[in-house]
Order: sequence, then structure tokens, then C-alpha cells
Amino acid sequence: MGMDNGARVTHGPQPGPPGSGRRPARSLSLPTAVRGVAAEAAWMATHLAFYPVGLIAERLREPVDRYTMTGLSAHHRSLLVGDVSVPGTPILLLHGWIDNRSIFTKLVRTLRRRGFSRVSTLNLPLYATDIASAARRLDRHVEEACDRSGYSRVCVIAHSLGGLVARYYVQKLGGDERVHTLVTLGTPHTGTRAARLMPARVPYPLLRQLRPGSPVLRELAEPAPGCRTRFLCFAGDLDQLVVPPESALLDHPDLDVRNVWAPGSGHHSLTFNGLVVHEIAIALSRLDESGEPAEDSGRTEDADRTEDADRTGPVDEGQTAVQSR
Repeated sequence: MGMDNGARVTHGPQPGPPGSGRRPARSLSLPTAVRGVAAEAAWMATHLAFYPVGLIAERLREPVDRYTMTGLSAHHRSLLVGDVSVPGTPILLLHGWIDNRSIFTKLVRTLRRRGFSRVSTLNLPLYATDIASAARRLDRHVEEACDRSGYSRVCVIAHSLGGLVARYYVQKLGGDERVHTLVTLGTPHTGTRAARLMPARVPYPLLRQLRPGSPVLRELAEPAPGCRTRFLCFAGDLDQLVVPPESALLDHPDLDVRNVWAPGSGHHSLTFNGLVVHEIAIALSRLDESGEPAEDSGRTEDADRTEDADRTGPVDEGQTAVQSR
């Protein structure tokens, strides 16, 4: 499906499982590919510019509880009307390997503008530990967020390796009791062949764990009966770090998963893609006990589509469709 005028989210067949080689029927045209490469380069430059600022830990400030809708934006009011608990539910953002919270600059700004009041970013030393150790650190951050807010559950948005850390926490450390929704962006759920380029003698256990078939990935593939967390997984078909890009799709029989393709998106531009951000906001604005989006979420999507098309980036990503189930 082409997108000639403005942003549009397209819902198509579920992509094939990781490694199957199946992608949505819509092929990536040359203009879309060129725009995608330009977007990746531009957003990568933006990210590098903000990287030093991201090294500083975020100062957390608890939002003031409100008892009136006076002065609230239309988006914030719609969140309160739909589910009064949604705006205050803590949302934690977790970066990937050798990265920091600056990768979420656009996403944080957009979520806060839409009325999500407890959005915080985490800096974990993922360059110096393994996935299980990082997951235990995440456990502490989640518990602190619940203690501060008084909420019993949170949502987590994780980029790249951070998605595997969050999955380990959810599946192996009982984190499904705390995490309602886990969003992963460019996470190598079945590993990445790029990790094999690193010599085995290099002392980076995290990179070895990213190799397809590694012990930790086999552990995550084990049965996870009764897992209560909902998963929303994004993959970009121009991702040069997750190889093949299908590895960013999650295929597990015990998990509630929705996989989403973002054609024309690379590894870093996923977090800046306006349509991806829009899909995340829609998912997080409709939370119920089963983890399923409310039936009227389509109405909100129609109402918000124009504002959240990516018109502020260095390239017009509004020409790229997001394809999902």
C-alpha cells in the first residue's frame, strides 16, 4: 500500500515467524528505501548530538495529582475519560547496548504531550554486564517506580538489547506481575548474525548472548505458561544491526504478542518514527485487565493520526506505512 498524502497506518497479515523470511506483501520501493536510509542517517546524527546529555541521569519528579480537567489538552482528557488510571501508569524506557536515554528524546516528548504523566528513562550499564544481571537491575527500578507512584503495574518500552533485558525480567524473574505491556523496538529476539562479527576472545558477554542460539536466547524460548504481559514488537526492514530484520519479531506460543513492521525504518530511526510512536501511544492508552486494546481504540487512532504523523523530523516519514496484524 502506498502512502501519497499524509500518514496512514495499514493493518495487514501477521508477518511470518523470525527466520521464516516472510514479510508483508508490500515490497519496499526504491524511493521508500532511499527515504529510510536518509532518515536513519539524519536521526543517528541527531541522536549523537544528544548523546552527551543522555549520560546524565534523569531527575525524576512526581506529577501533581489533579482533580479537575481544567487546562488539560484534548489528548490528556481523552486518556482520563477512557481509563482514569492510564495517564498515571508509570512508563519506563530502557535503552540498548552502549547507548543511553537520549535515544528516546522524541518518544518521551510525544508521550508526555499526549497526557502520559509518569514517563521516565533509565540508564543501565549494559556495556559491562550480562542480560540476567541487567534484568535484576531493571527489577529494582520497576519496584521503585511502583513505590513512588502507588501503581502496582507499569509499562516498559525498550530499544534493541534493552528488549531482551526486559523480556528476561518478565519471563524469568516474575516481572509479568509488574509489567502490563512491554514494547520492543529493534530487539533481536532470536539473536543477530552481526554479533558473530565480534571475535570470541573479546570479553563482552552481552555480545555473545546476542548470537543466534545462545544459551540465554534458548532460555527465553522455553515455555512461559501464564505470562500476563502483553508484547508489542516493532521491526524495521532497513535494520543493519538486527540481521536478519525478522529477528526483531517475537514468536512464542505462550506470549500475547503483536508484531509490527515499520517499512523504511532502520535500527535507530525506529524510536523517532512518528507512526511507530503513534502506534505505541495508542497501545498504551488502552489498557485493561486482559492486556487487550479496547474495542474503540480505532476511534482514537483516527482522531490522533494527523497530529502524530512525523512532520518534525529531518525527513518526511509520513510517507512510510506501518504494517501489522
